[in-house]
Amino acid sequence: MSPARTDESRTAHAWTWTYEGYDPERERLREALCTLGNGYFATRGAASETSEGPSHRPGTYAAGCYNRLTSTVAGRRVENEDMVNLPDWLPLRYRVRVEGARPGPWLSPDGPGLIEHGQTLDLRHGTLTRRSVYTAAGSGGGRLRVEQRRLVHMGEPHLAAQRTLFTAEGWTGEVEAEAALDGDVRNEGVERYADLANLHLTGWSTGTGTRAGPGTGRSDTVWLCCRTINSHIRIALAARTRVAGRRATASRSGTASRRNTAPRTDAAPRTRLTDRRAVQILTIPVASGETVVVDKTVALYTSRDPAISGPLTAATEAVRRAPDFPALLASHHRAWREIWRRAALDVPGEAGVILRLHLFHVLQTLSPHTADLDVGVPARGLHGEAYRGHVFWDELFVLPYLNLHFPEVSRALLGYRYRRLPAACRAARDAGRAGAMYPWQSGSDGREESQEFHLNPRSGRWLPDHSRLQHHVGSAVAYNVWQYAQASGDTSFLYGEGAEILIQIARFWADSAVWDPSLERYRVRGVVGPDEYHDAYPDSTAPGLDDNAYTNVTAAWVLTRALELSRALPPSRGQELFESLRLDPAEPDRWDDIAHRLHVPYHGGVISQFEGYADLGELDWDRYRGQYGDIRRLDRILEAEGDSVNRYKASKQADVLMLGHLFPPRELAGLFRQLGHRLDDESWRATIDYYLPRTSHGSTLSALVSAWVLARARRDEAWAYAEEALVGDVADIQGGTTAEGIHLGAMAGTLDFVQRCLTGLEARDDGLWLDPAPLPQLSKFRVGVRYRDHWDVDLRIRAQRVRVGVPEPAEDPVRVVLGDSASAVAPGTARWLDLPGRDLRGGGVSRARARRRR
Repeated sequence: MSPARTDESRTAHAWTWTYEGYDPERERLREALCTLGNGYFATRGAASETSEGPSHRPGTYAAGCYNRLTSTVAGRRVENEDMVNLPDWLPLRYRVRVEGARPGPWLSPDGPGLIEHGQTLDLRHGTLTRRSVYTAAGSGGGRLRVEQRRLVHMGEPHLAAQRTLFTAEGWTGEVEAEAALDGDVRNEGVERYADLANLHLTGWSTGTGTRAGPGTGRSDTVWLCCRTINSHIRIALAARTRVAGRRATASRSGTASRRNTAPRTDAAPRTRLTDRRAVQILTIPVASGETVVVDKTVALYTSRDPAISGPLTAATEAVRRAPDFPALLASHHRAWREIWRRAALDVPGEAGVILRLHLFHVLQTLSPHTADLDVGVPARGLHGEAYRGHVFWDELFVLPYLNLHFPEVSRALLGYRYRRLPAACRAARDAGRAGAMYPWQSGSDGREESQEFHLNPRSGRWLPDHSRLQHHVGSAVAYNVWQYAQASGDTSFLYGEGAEILIQIARFWADSAVWDPSLERYRVRGVVGPDEYHDAYPDSTAPGLDDNAYTNVTAAWVLTRALELSRALPPSRGQELFESLRLDPAEPDRWDDIAHRLHVPYHGGVISQFEGYADLGELDWDRYRGQYGDIRRLDRILEAEGDSVNRYKASKQADVLMLGHLFPPRELAGLFRQLGHRLDDESWRATIDYYLPRTSHGSTLSALVSAWVLARARRDEAWAYAEEALVGDVADIQGGTTAEGIHLGAMAGTLDFVQRCLTGLEARDDGLWLDPAPLPQLSKFRVGVRYRDHWDVDLRIRAQRVRVGVPEPAEDPVRVVLGDSASAVAPGTARWLDLPGRDLRGGGVSRARARRRR
C-alpha cells in the first residue's frame, strides 16, 4: 500500500491497528474505525473523557432500533426514519488532586495537559485500548498515566465493559472519577443533517440499585431508562462501577520490580441522578508509583428483545450477574476466537491487515447474534448515522461472503426481506404493478425510506431526490436468495420463503415490461440505475430513464430463475404456492417470453448504460480535475455551477460493469445470448474500456467493481482499483464520509473479491467450481469456506496452483471443477490442482492436471 494513501500516524501489525498521537481533525474518523460491536449493538471508539463536539461524535446503536421524526425541508414537511443514537454508556471523566492543592481540571485529549496519546484496536481479541499521559496540576512535574481497555462482548451480546488504570507518577493525592450513563443525546453525527429533527428519545428516568429519582445516594449500580418518541421502543442501560484493585508499579526507570498487591475494594461510589443522567463519583487515594483500577460494566436491553420481562429488569439483572472484568475479557476472547476460526482469511502483507480490519467490522455489524434479530444490512454498519442506518442493496456485496462462512446469518438477513414482502407487494400495487417492489432504502417496516430531498453541501440547495426509482434493488434481493440457496443447499428456504420472494419480484418485472412493436422488444421505462448520477433525461421534467442495461439484464435473470424454480418445486409445494399467490397459469410463459426479449441498448459496439446515453455530451474531464482535484461527487460540482450531470456521459459508478461483478463470464455471455446478443471477450473489454474513463468513482463500490471486472479482463490494470477499494475507508478517500460510518458493502466486497473473484469460486449444486485469477500483488493467500455440510473447506492459492483441503469428519467428498477437470476431494485429504495454463496477465487455457496429496 502506498503510505501516501493512509494515515501517517497509523501503524498496523498482523492483528492490531494503532494510532499514535492525538489529531482532533481525524478523531471522528478514528472513532468510526475503532468502533466495537457484536451484531446486537455497537459503540463508536470515542474517548470516554470527552463530550460531543466538533472533534467527537460518540454513538451507540442497536441493530434495528429506528424512530421516525418529521422535519421541515425546503418549505415542506418530510418524514425521516433514523437508526437511533442510544444513551451514551462511555462517559468516565477524571481529574487529580495533589496533596495540599485544589483539584485540577478535568483531563481530556483536548485539554492543555496532554503529553502522550495513542490507541490500539486489537482485531484478534475485539478490544480497544487507549493510552494517555497528562501533567498532574500542582505536582511540580508529576504525571498521571491513564490506560483504558474497552470491549463490547461478543459472547454476551447485551454486555460491554471498560477497565481504566490510573497511575500516579511523582505525586501523591487523589484521583476523582465520574462514570455516567448519559441519556441527553441526539442524532448529530452527520453535519448535513443539522437542519433536520434529531431528538429521538423521551421519557427518561434514572435510579440506583437501592432507590430511584433525582438525588444522591451510594450504590455501585445505576440505571437509565427512556423510549423512542414515535416507535415507542423502550431502552434501558445499567452500569456497575467499582474500584477493582490497586497495584504498586515499578518506577519508569525500571529500578524496582513490578508487584501486585491484594485487591482492596474502596467504598461504593457516590451517586448523582438527574432525569437524563446517572453519575457515579469515586474519590480514590493514590500514592506515587501506585496504580488504581476502575471497572465499569454496562448492560443494554430494549423492548425489541425476546424472552425478557422488561428492559430495565433485564439490564439491572445482567449487570448484577456479570462477572468481573478479567472473566468478561476471557470469555470475550473465547467468543472472538470461534468467530475468527469460521471466518478464516489469510492474505500476506498490508493488504491482509486491511482485509482483516474490514472483516472485523463486518463481523461486528453482522455476527452470529444477528441470526436471532429482525434486521437488515445497514449500509454504514453500526458505526455512524450516515444514510440514517438504512438498508440499501449493500447485502448484494455482503451476503456472498457470509454465505460461505455464516449461512445462518445470511438466512436471517433474507428473513428480514421476507417479513417485509407484504410491504413490497403493497408498494407495487400503489405503483400500479403486480408482484413486489422493494424499496431502495428500508428501515423498520419495509416502506420506502428514501428521502424526498437531499442537500448539496456545495450549493447549499435542497434538491429533489429520485433515488427511489432504483427498482433494481429487487433483483439484488432475488440474487441473494438464489446465491444463498446454491451455497448452503437450503432447499427448505428456497422452496419456502425464498420462492415467494423470487416469484413476486419476477411478477413485478413482468408487469413493468412494456412491449414496443417498433423494436419488437420489451422495455422497462422510468427507472434509475446503480449509477445514480443520471436520474432523468436532459431538460426533462419527468424523472427516470428507459432501459437501463443493468436493470434489464438482471430482470431477465430474475425471470429466468423464477421460471426455473417454479418448475423445480415439488408438486404439492408448487400447487400450494401458486394458489396462495394467485399465480395465473399463463404467467410463467410470459416470464419466459420477456426474459428472452428485454431490450438492451447498444451504441458504437458497446452496451449503452441506458437508452439515449449515446446522445449525451462528453465531459471535459481534464478541466474539472484541474479545477477541483477530487471530482468523485461530480454531480454536486455540476449542480453548484448551475449545470447537471444528466447532460453528460459521466457516471458515479459504471453500472453496466456491475454485470461483470454479479455474473461469471460464462453466465454473463449466456444471459446476453438468451437476449439475442453476442457478448464475447472482445466486446466486453470494449465496454470496460469505454466506461472506466467516463466514471468518477463517487461510490466506494465503484473501485471494487472495477477491480473485479479488470481482474478477469485486463489483470495488470486491476490492482490500482483493488488498492483504492482496500484503503477507501482507512484513508477516507471521500473526504469525511467514513467518519459518519464505515461503508459496509465496500468492506465486505473486498473480502469477496479475494474469496470469489480471485479464486473464481462458484458454489453450485454439483460442487465447487474454481477459475483462479490471482493478481501479481495477491498471488498467494488462503481462505476457508463452508460449503453445505462441509464446514472448513480450505482453499490455498499460489501463482500456478490451488490446494483444496476437506477436513474430517464429513461423510461425502467435495467435487471440485477446475478448467476441464473434475476432482473429488475426500474428507481428511487435500489435493493440489494445477491452474489452467496462463500467465498472470491472462492467456491460453490447457487441461488442468491434479495430483492427490495427503
